[in-house]
Amino acid sequence: MAEAVNAKSAAVSGLGIDWPMLEALMGGTRAMRSGKEALLPKWPAEDEESYKARLSTSTLFPALRRTVSVMVGKPFSKALSFGEDVPVEIAGKPATKDEAALPGWADDIDREGVNLHTFASEMFEEGLTYGLAGILVEAPKPVQPAGAVVTKAEQDAAGVRPYWVRVKHNQILGWRSKAEGGRRVLTQLRILECDTVPDGDFGEKAVERVRVLTPGAWQVWEKGQKATDGKEWKLIEEGQTGLTVIPFVPIYGTRRGFMNGVSPLLDLAFLNTKHWQSQSDQDNILHVARVPILFLQGADDKTELTLGAGSAVKGPAGSDLKWVEHTGQAIKAGQESLEALEEQMIQAGAELLVKKPGDRSATESANDAEANKSDLQRIVEGFEDSLDQALYLTALYASLGQGGHVSLFKDFSANSLSEASGQLILALWQAGAISHDLLIEEQKRRGELAGEVDAQTERDKVAEEGGGLGTLGGERPARVEPEPEPEPADAEA
Repeated sequence: MAEAVNAKSAAVSGLGIDWPMLEALMGGTRAMRSGKEALLPKWPAEDEESYKARLSTSTLFPALRRTVSVMVGKPFSKALSFGEDVPVEIAGKPATKDEAALPGWADDIDREGVNLHTFASEMFEEGLTYGLAGILVEAPKPVQPAGAVVTKAEQDAAGVRPYWVRVKHNQILGWRSKAEGGRRVLTQLRILECDTVPDGDFGEKAVERVRVLTPGAWQVWEKGQKATDGKEWKLIEEGQTGLTVIPFVPIYGTRRGFMNGVSPLLDLAFLNTKHWQSQSDQDNILHVARVPILFLQGADDKTELTLGAGSAVKGPAGSDLKWVEHTGQAIKAGQESLEALEEQMIQAGAELLVKKPGDRSATESANDAEANKSDLQRIVEGFEDSLDQALYLTALYASLGQGGHVSLFKDFSANSLSEASGQLILALWQAGAISHDLLIEEQKRRGELAGEVDAQTERDKVAEEGGGLGTLGGERPARVEPEPEPEPADAEA
């Protein structure tokens, strides 16, 4: 049976099983609450009103979102650098003594004012979080009427040059591929797009479209009302690219095959979801424990209670009145469970930074730095390859020959899990995800600080010395020494 143009393929459906959970965790508390029972199951025999009340007060510990932010910040903590083989049209040229700076396409890589460094950072986050995303290289249709745009300078002035388009994980609907020249290439790709168009004098409405790409050609299908032929989607535009390939480059988290990637932080996401559920339980039991229950033993149906300051309770002979309170044992056990989960999440995130030996070739055996890399370093190297492919397609569109290479900062790995988790703890504190006290306690537990270090004492000392809290790597203001008092004037002078 033929599929509709907007139908997700079986491969995409398989890859996307965990995307709703990842999207909710990245979206924060409101997004998690919107997931309702899929992310926060209802208890047996829990009525709807009680569940809604529990759901509305549940809050998310943003472990996944903060860890993604920290991991993305590692390779992009320094500016992306261009190789000498990148065409000047793309990279631009800095100012010299004799010449003014020449802006390159990389300064506005998406024609929306975003430079290549920022664009790459956004797409790296998308791939790291969801496992699969992509860059579509496009070029506007050249103006061809006689007397309009003729020369290359006029083409440049008219903005007729290649640019990059973000393709997020949930936009990929399906693809076809084949083996060609010893590698697998795309023969068809379907991408979901959404555009906002005017509706009436002042309103707007969203319109769904699907872009279908094949080597050398493209189509745009739009969703509308079902026509007389019963079809909901209509072909509204098509054209030629002038290329022999589909100008799309996949981006992976952990690559498992062609157009097949998974988030390397998926285990952390499951732990974060479990923490969300356990935190809800803990908050609920705290609410129950904080409200004691009045228990009256031996009363009959006619007994009336009046509670308040200056009032007394009279009951039948032999009756007993007392407040029943929670012992707190379950609360303590729940808090310990949450703390254990938080430690597991830190370890799961930190594993990306730990150097791991890989398959060593004869050349690599002489270089331990090449043979021992962290998972994050390997992901960054794969991402660099994706950027290089996008540069090649850009150069191909503009007939520039080669596209060249770019490099990202990769010297950020740790030698052990303890060292890596210590880095992550520090970064989470900087991001505001954990308290200063927890930072001190965790570093003490890892042996990075002496056991007798006291968090409050250290805060007082830092404040006294004038250092800024929440900063890293910045120099503290120099201590201002008091000026020496002038010596008393000589009485004989």
